[in-house]
Order: sequence, then C-alpha cells, then structure tokens
Amino acid sequence: MNNSKIHILVIDDDDKIRELLKIYLKSNNFIVSTAFDAADAEKKLKIFKFDIAIIDIMMPGKDGLQLTKEIRERIDLPIILLTAKGETEDKIKGLEIGAEDYLPKPFEPKELLLRITNIVKRTKKKKSIIDLIKIGKIIVNTNKMEIQKDKKIIKINVSEKVLLENMINSAGRIFSREEISKITNLTQERSIDVLVTRLRQKIEPDPKNPKYLQTVRGTGYVLWLD
Repeated sequence: MNNSKIHILVIDDDDKIRELLKIYLKSNNFIVSTAFDAADAEKKLKIFKFDIAIIDIMMPGKDGLQLTKEIRERIDLPIILLTAKGETEDKIKGLEIGAEDYLPKPFEPKELLLRITNIVKRTKKKKSIIDLIKIGKIIVNTNKMEIQKDKKIIKINVSEKVLLENMINSAGRIFSREEISKITNLTQERSIDVLVTRLRQKIEPDPKNPKYLQTVRGTGYVLWLD
C-alpha cells in the first residue's frame, strides 16, 4: 500500500507521545499533522482533508470521546482511540459513537501501524464503491466530479461533491443547515439553499418536486437512495 498520500491527524495533549508518533508514522511514509487538544484539532479539520485520526481520550477540556462524536456527526473519518489501560467503559462508548478501533496505552507503535493499515484498506475499498453510485436513473461519480444524466455528463463543483459524499455516506439522515455550513464552508444560509437547488437540478428528474434530495421543514435536508 502506498502510504505517501495518506494523511493522518494525531490528537494528544502529551507532547512526547505526539512527537514520537509523528516521527514514527512519517518514517513509514505517511503525511502526519498533529493537534494538542480538541480546539486545535478542529482548526486542522477545517483546513485539511484527513484519511484517519488518532485521538487520545484523556485530554483537558473537551475529551476524545466528545471530539469523536462531533467529528462523526459531520464527516466520515475513520478514528482510532487511544485509551487508558483497563478503561473498558471508554472503549465501548468510543465504538458506540463511531470510532473504528481503540488501542490501550502503552502500546507498540508497530501495532498502531497495523491497525492504521487495516482501517485504511477497508476505507479505500468502501470509498471505491461510494465513488460511483446510482441515484434513481443518474450515476454520480464523485471521483471524476461528474453526474451522468439522460446520456449527458454534468460537472459538479467541490462544494457539491463534498455535500453529496457526506449525504451518500449517511443516506436517510437529516443534515441541518448548520451542519452543511461546516461541511462545505458556506457561511450564508442563502448560499446553502442555492447549493441544494443546484444539486437538485443535477440529480432530480423533476427538481421542483424532489424525490431524492428533500427538504425537512424547519430541520434541514435529507438524501434518499433507491
């Protein structure tokens, strides 16, 4: 597996652990960014697209469990939690809120590497399916950033791609305007409505009577798949 394009975010308030993990993972050809707490991590998540995050549960302020929950509500990012040895309750809770795996401290760096490798392989396999998906009679190719509709190719922009990927990953879940704003970096409510209108024009048989990308009055938007 080519690690040189895989970007990992390491979040740990322990400077020594954070730096050691950064050095070790970079030596295995990963791209590595670090954060010392939840607030620092949130800044990085707004700037970069990561393939996986490693989050320590025990951090001052917002802990790793709360951060994991908030991340998983917004984006489909695989997460490995670092837990204190024997904290079974934290492990279970972490998995319940969406973490892919956990590793008790202290741990061997090689074991973390193996877990990262396995998760990335699974994620890439899942992503290859998501890259090409059918919505009604149209075919969405998020990798090529295009939609095939009525034998025509329609291009989608970055905001449309990001929103579609998130909604496809969580089909049937309602996305609030606030959540869409965080996903797409669109701050104006009007801009979000325009984005949804553009997507409807591209994926709906009848955009004025949407079947797939529907409005949930007073709440937000939801994507339904056949």
